[in-house]
Amino acid sequence: FDLVADLAVPGQADGKLRITQEYVARIEGWIDEANQGLEPLKTFVLPGGSEAAAWLHMSRTVCRRAERLVVALVREEPEQTGIACLHYLNRLSDLFFVLSRQANDQGQTDVLWRPGGREAE
Repeated sequence: FDLVADLAVPGQADGKLRITQEYVARIEGWIDEANQGLEPLKTFVLPGGSEAAAWLHMSRTVCRRAERLVVALVREEPEQTGIACLHYLNRLSDLFFVLSRQANDQGQTDVLWRPGGREAE
């Protein structure tokens, strides 16, 4: 709700923005924690695997769409929009990605992309 409130109220409500870099740092900590124990990626990951991972990939897609809208808003009204909102959405979509990998790590495997449509080896 803080992000929506920040975007809904132009400028700095009560002299401060609601979303700060502290919010971003909190998500980065969650990303680091969720990423522990996962195999390093050597190729792109396609949406899929477990049902939970598929939903997390969908959440990431929606988050990226919101991020693109906020980029446009920042360009149109830079004085009215907190840049931390953009950073927050970017890191949130990364969190959804890492959580999808973590969900697949519990019994499924990530669906890896191979050029030319070949199955991953």
